[in-house]
Amino acid sequence: MEINKDLVAASSTPIVLAILAEGDSYGYAILQRVKELSGGRLEWTDGMLYPVLHRLLRLGLVESRWEVAESGRRRKYYRITADGRTHLAEQWRQWQAVDATLRGIRDARADAVAALRTIPSLLTFTGSVTYA
Repeated sequence: MEINKDLVAASSTPIVLAILAEGDSYGYAILQRVKELSGGRLEWTDGMLYPVLHRLLRLGLVESRWEVAESGRRRKYYRITADGRTHLAEQWRQWQAVDATLRGIRDARADAVAALRTIPSLLTFTGSVTYA
């Protein structure tokens, strides 16, 4: 299942903040975590992740630092800030409201279909048609 680009873009901020709320992380690890959490349905690229991280840095929702990995390679680690946690909590509430709305619409539709199925005799044609 391919997820619409608009939905991917809209969900990128809370997803990155939620991953960083688990603990400090770096770009490649964040990309792998997104793939893991989504069951492979979301496969972000560097070109998508880093603009999100830069925007979150500019907004003060995350902070960064350089560290040297065991391999000797430098990695930029990101950490969620207190403002980032507050923003994540608000995003979480908003996504829950969207989810509840969609579920309500789906359930209402299912109820309407179920109601129509209780009156099959009205939908059954019992006559014959004669063409002239």
